[in-house]
Amino acid sequence: MVTFQNVIARLEYMGLSDVLLPFLLIFTVVFAIMQKTQPLGEKKSYNVLIALVLALSTVVPHVLGYYPANADVVVIINKSLPSVSIVLVAIVMVFLVVGLFGGKATWGGALSGWIAFAAFILVFVIFASAANWFTYWPSWLWWLSDPDTQALLIVVGVFALIIWFITKEPGDGKAGESVGKVGDQFAKLFGGN
Repeated sequence: MVTFQNVIARLEYMGLSDVLLPFLLIFTVVFAIMQKTQPLGEKKSYNVLIALVLALSTVVPHVLGYYPANADVVVIINKSLPSVSIVLVAIVMVFLVVGLFGGKATWGGALSGWIAFAAFILVFVIFASAANWFTYWPSWLWWLSDPDTQALLIVVGVFALIIWFITKEPGDGKAGESVGKVGDQFAKLFGGN
């Protein structure tokens, strides 16, 4: 009897997460960027060929073992994708909760640039941690390398931001004005007035 677990185990044995998934991910991202920016014009065949070459150039050295032990690109991708997925799920949950209250995400305010910058920094830290670039944490920050703690911090931060956004009162004075401006930009981000 064939079970789903047997099928997944067989696919993994055949190289699903070592070859096929990284290849498809790199190919898709490069192809999408090439299609969007069109650096070689509107010829789709050029974009397909460049995406194919870059994806194969990344996956083939991994399969043949040519990468140095701590610099294998496919291993770094496979180690960092679960953490990036947690961040993406948290962002989607924020959009769902804001949408539940009638908001709508609209990008273009000053706060959207800061959110994009923070997301870029977060993804960089995730990939750098997967590549073991942060091997010398101070002893009192040992808990930051735990994936469960990272996920908990992201979830708590997202929900704290949601609660603050829902329960905030208009501020008075200079300090209240700066918090109010951030709140206004956050409201504009999600289609509020």
